[in-house]
Amino acid sequence: MSVSAPPSPLRRGSRLRAVNPGTWIDPETDLTPLIQRCAVEGWHLEVPPSVMGQWRYFSGQDHERVAELEAAWSDPSVDGVITLAGGWGGARVLEAGFRFPRRAKWTLGFSDTSALLLAQWAAGLPGAIHGFSGGSDLQWQRTVDLLSGRSVAPLIGRSVRSGVATGPLVVTNLTVATHLIGTAWMPNLKGVILVLEDVGEAPYRVDRMLTHWRMAGLLQSLAGVACGRFSWAKDDILPGDFTMEEILEERLGELGIPLVLDLPVGHGRPNMALPLGRMARLDGTRGSLTLLG
Repeated sequence: MSVSAPPSPLRRGSRLRAVNPGTWIDPETDLTPLIQRCAVEGWHLEVPPSVMGQWRYFSGQDHERVAELEAAWSDPSVDGVITLAGGWGGARVLEAGFRFPRRAKWTLGFSDTSALLLAQWAAGLPGAIHGFSGGSDLQWQRTVDLLSGRSVAPLIGRSVRSGVATGPLVVTNLTVATHLIGTAWMPNLKGVILVLEDVGEAPYRVDRMLTHWRMAGLLQSLAGVACGRFSWAKDDILPGDFTMEEILEERLGELGIPLVLDLPVGHGRPNMALPLGRMARLDGTRGSLTLLG
């Protein structure tokens, strides 16, 4: 895979475009706090009316959401794209014909947007950031630092399997990525540090997905693996069942590579931003993930 030059760090005067390739959002949603957050950094966030649209459970028909993304990506004056909602729809935009231009651009999102983040990196375009535009000031500041080209602190989790691995990061929602397996939008995972998270999936369903990844041969060539937050309904577990932690340790610990759990990444708070494609070091002994370069 040939990799394009990374996008330039955002600066005062940079322009961002809000998009919504997934589920519709409440038209009463107040985006003023996000606009003001960007304004504090000197960034101008454009919010087109289409982000508040609705068609069934999407923000618009597939071709409309494709057009929205194409308009943002093809405009050379737009330095970055912020997705406003998750839900479901990113993969349908890819199926409907959206293609990335050969120019890297910042993209911020997570959850369902993982489909677009993975596709962006699979196309050799840096700039995809797994993160959320809301949340605490500390969480937002980390995102600002990444977009501005500044260094950020390591993330600390729980050590499960020792060792140190170095490689490019791939960060994603497990369910979303599972449904990209076998498509052109799933990036090559050889030598990468994979970070997974999910929400609303019982341990047996996570077990099912990770078993599929193992049988597809996607986990055997990783340099290291880490997990962010996995949340689910407690009544999904009966007495004697595997806990989520046991499934993650059993399915991933056998790979013989560094394994760290409980990183502050994914659904819930905090959801600390991580850039796809960025070189990183996973220290399974200390339970830390550090961005390099």
